[in-house]
Amino acid sequence: MDLARPQVAEGAPRAARRRNAARLGLMALPVAFFAVFFAYPVSAIVARGLHGDGGWRFGRIVDVAARPDIRHVLWFTTWQALASTALTLLVALPGAYVLARLDFPGKQVLRAVVTVPFVLPTVVVGTAFLALVGRGGLLDELWGVRLDTTVWAILLAHVFFNYAVVVRTVGGLWSQLDPRQEEAARMLGASRLAAWRRVTLPALAPAVAAAALMVFLFTFTSFGVVQILGGPAFSTLEVEIYRQTSEIFDLGTAAVLTLVQFAAVGAILAVHAATVRRRESALRLVSARTTARRPRGAGQWAMLTGVLASIAVLLVLPLAVLVQRSLDAPDLGYYRALAHDDGGTFLVAPITAVGNSLEYALAATAIAVLIGALAAAALTRRAGRLVRGLDALLMLPLGVSAVTVGFGFLIALDEPPLDLRSSWILVPLAQALVGVPFVVRTMLPVLRAVDGRLREAAAVLGASPWRVWREVDLPMVRRALLIAAGFAFAVSLGEFGATVFIARPDNPTLPVAVARLLGRAGDLNYGQAMALSTILMVVCAVALLLLERVRTDRTGEF
Repeated sequence: MDLARPQVAEGAPRAARRRNAARLGLMALPVAFFAVFFAYPVSAIVARGLHGDGGWRFGRIVDVAARPDIRHVLWFTTWQALASTALTLLVALPGAYVLARLDFPGKQVLRAVVTVPFVLPTVVVGTAFLALVGRGGLLDELWGVRLDTTVWAILLAHVFFNYAVVVRTVGGLWSQLDPRQEEAARMLGASRLAAWRRVTLPALAPAVAAAALMVFLFTFTSFGVVQILGGPAFSTLEVEIYRQTSEIFDLGTAAVLTLVQFAAVGAILAVHAATVRRRESALRLVSARTTARRPRGAGQWAMLTGVLASIAVLLVLPLAVLVQRSLDAPDLGYYRALAHDDGGTFLVAPITAVGNSLEYALAATAIAVLIGALAAAALTRRAGRLVRGLDALLMLPLGVSAVTVGFGFLIALDEPPLDLRSSWILVPLAQALVGVPFVVRTMLPVLRAVDGRLREAAAVLGASPWRVWREVDLPMVRRALLIAAGFAFAVSLGEFGATVFIARPDNPTLPVAVARLLGRAGDLNYGQAMALSTILMVVCAVALLLLERVRTDRTGEF
């Protein structure tokens, strides 16, 4: 035994050196990926817009910011995000309470139904609400009311899309708060409202703030919903960047708007990170099984009924109308038309977009899982500024316009050795950029929960870093890896902002095909858009159901 101690002591420094080398090795591929396929294209388009006549034109930033039309876009982007966030909280918080504290038949199905809108592409969300509130929509047919090209259509669509964010974020914490604290306050004489306001609400405040910031982030960068429902009267920063880039060809203005959006979203992400840390440090959890009870009293039954009604109207009805509109033509006419090339909108039959999207999404998922898993493994070793810098780098795609990334691909990746403009891999690369942050955020908490002493013991005993990962980490994170792949697939399948620039006419994706069909006049094009949106919705829903099966074990918790 004594003879073994010097060997272990000598092995420890070697193990530490191996860990440092492994950390750098894990970081190499993610850093290279983001440098080549994110930093380089974005820098290229910003430089193209702000550099000219032999020098940098930073005065262009002041000139653009002073334009009344740009100030209007900034104002609308901000206030519609604030209004969407407030409306989403108002509608979704009762749903968070019902799913967290009440137990009733069909609860798991309802949870899945609530989550479906969040994984749907924004193009499908916009199309669903167009079928509900647009020209010839349900409201138009029943009462002659049209809400498309109004801000109300945008706000309602944002509530539809972000309802699950509040339910998952706030409801997840609410279901684990000890209800006996509120009961004790009531026994001491506090009313139900006072007990909730003084006991439960302060405990939920960090989670509510985190959910609000996430909703604000998603609505601040809204593109597909505003593009389809807003019309020319309403434009967010993302939509304006698209318009300046693809319609006006003013790269200078687009570059300035990209920098403004990047700075704003960076600040939002910083506040969000601080809120998440506060939320995690404040948790005092009990088993979720002990907090959910059958509804008692008229108040709880009324709450349950109201939530079910709001979900039926806000979440289920738009999707049902979308499906119904796709079936308006006799003998599945709109679906049958997808199999024929009209020689106008596409160079191929629209139905080929289904196969294209699945192929692109699978390739993007493989890339995102590889890059994200390596990055998460590197971030698990909490040490040094380099690792913290990588953590920030991985979030940057959420702070830069996807439109900028897509157009940057066309500008930057156009000459050897990176001439990829005619390569099919260009689309999966752009989609993977958005999927990587989801992979990292899904896997990182699980990896950090693995006891580091297990890795150290394996390394001291001579296991290589690859074997340590295979024997120690992989068995514990296999489920998280599958969940990360599911999220990456859903996100890649619905990516639109970057793909609209780089998807070739003979290989369109589903979101791009839907947008092009909606851009053409005629009932046939409109019906085909509804049919393609329904197909995309079904594919996303199936992916979600498979994800839910992986996500839940026998206790119902991940």
